[in-house]
Amino acid sequence: MVITDSALLARFQEIRLVIFDVDGVLTDGRLYYDNHGNEFKAFHAHDGHGMKQLQQAGIPIAIITARKSELVAKRMHDLGIVYLFQGARDKLVAFNTLLTELGISANHVCYVGDDSLDIAVMRRCGVAIAVANAQPIAKNHAHCITEQRGGEGAAREVCDTILHIQGKLETIMNDYAR
Repeated sequence: MVITDSALLARFQEIRLVIFDVDGVLTDGRLYYDNHGNEFKAFHAHDGHGMKQLQQAGIPIAIITARKSELVAKRMHDLGIVYLFQGARDKLVAFNTLLTELGISANHVCYVGDDSLDIAVMRRCGVAIAVANAQPIAKNHAHCITEQRGGEGAAREVCDTILHIQGKLETIMNDYAR
C-alpha cells in the first residue's frame, strides 16, 4: 500500500489503535469444518509477526469479529492481543466500548475490514482499510485498499504501512539487524 495523499498520510500519523476483523481479513474467509463439526482456520505467520511489531511500537491491536471461535481466542492470546470482541454482530458497539476504555477518539483508530458488517466502523474511524479481496461495498467505504488479500499478508501490509509512515519501522528492523 503506497499512500501519497497528504491528508491521508496525516491520518495515518495519528493512528493509536488498529482494529482487525477476522474472517476474510486475518484469514482467507473460508470456513473449514470436519465431519465432527470441528472448525479450522489458517492464519498467516507474517500477519502475526507484523501485529507483534505494531504492539512492540506501542500501538495496541483489537479484534472485532461477528463470529465466535476458540481458535481465534487462542491465536489472539498467542499474539498478546487483549482487546478481543467475538460474536459482535453490531461492531459499532464494540468499537465505542474500545474508544471509552482506551480514552481515544475515533480519528485515532485504523479499522481493517472486508464486508458489509464492517461498514459502520469504517465510516467512523480515522483510517478505514479494505483488504484486496474485500466485497465492493467495503472497498467503497475504505480510504485505501491493501495489495495483499485477506489471510495472505494483508494485515502485515497494514502494520508495516503504519509503522513506516510513523517512522517506527526502521527502528524495529534495525533491532533485528544487530
